[in-house]
Amino acid sequence: LPLYHIYAFTANCMCMMVTGNHNVLITNPRDIPGFIKELGKWRFSALLGLNTLFVALMDHPGFRQLDFSALKVTNSGGTALVKATAERWETLTGCRIVEGYGLTETSPVASTNPYGQLARLGTVGIPVAGTAFKVIDDDGNEQPLGERGELCIKGPQVMKGYWQQPEATAQALDAEGWFKTGDIAVIDPDGFTRIVDRKKDMIIVSGFNVYPNEIEDVVMAHPQVASCAAIGVPDERSGEAVKLFVVAREGGVNVDDLKAYCKANFTGYKVPKHIVVRESLPMTPVGKILRRELRDIA
Repeated sequence: LPLYHIYAFTANCMCMMVTGNHNVLITNPRDIPGFIKELGKWRFSALLGLNTLFVALMDHPGFRQLDFSALKVTNSGGTALVKATAERWETLTGCRIVEGYGLTETSPVASTNPYGQLARLGTVGIPVAGTAFKVIDDDGNEQPLGERGELCIKGPQVMKGYWQQPEATAQALDAEGWFKTGDIAVIDPDGFTRIVDRKKDMIIVSGFNVYPNEIEDVVMAHPQVASCAAIGVPDERSGEAVKLFVVAREGGVNVDDLKAYCKANFTGYKVPKHIVVRESLPMTPVGKILRRELRDIA
């Protein structure tokens, strides 16, 4: 994780140091063979990353030869953790990935899963101490537990505002200090929270909401898919349609087979109408897939 990113800055530069840990900096995480060679020098006890990094490591045969006996903690953040990735990681390393959630505006940690067997896959855990969550509808009304809505956060780690941007601050923070995240979430009755997707990334097909994260989570379980991204594109009949960009594993992926897989696993309106195979997907330096660039390409 690049140290200028709030995740690594807080978790590695601050939390790990303050608890007496020795940080090992991987200067070029895109060099996976070099990354694995460096890991082989250390009896590492914790690894902080995100979904794309975990996949890239596990796809390299050398990763399976590493010693994971000291690995106690694997943290995921920065982007949604895919279920298939988490299950594969735990099988390979013996360590369960713990997913958390936050934004730069929340310094960044707002919630996290408990460690070990209490971690609940598919959720970002529960709010950290002194922090409150709620979800609201488009009119700002608080929704009951179990209902989808825009996630709002209140706590001591929430920013005071955007620097010299009073209008943007007023849109994001209300008078009571609730910060509107722009993420669609569901809060379960016991407080565990699931992030459904970014509000602006939601696809509306014939009036039905389709969340790209849900599409990607299922497609990533296909054995020939290395990574993927779903976006909405204009459609004359349904308003929008799902377009799926896929990067195949070694040996390639058959588009017709993938379409059949999607039809077997999705309700009709969620099935991608268009599937495009690419060599790579645009990403931020952290490894988050840039859907907005894919929308520009589409």
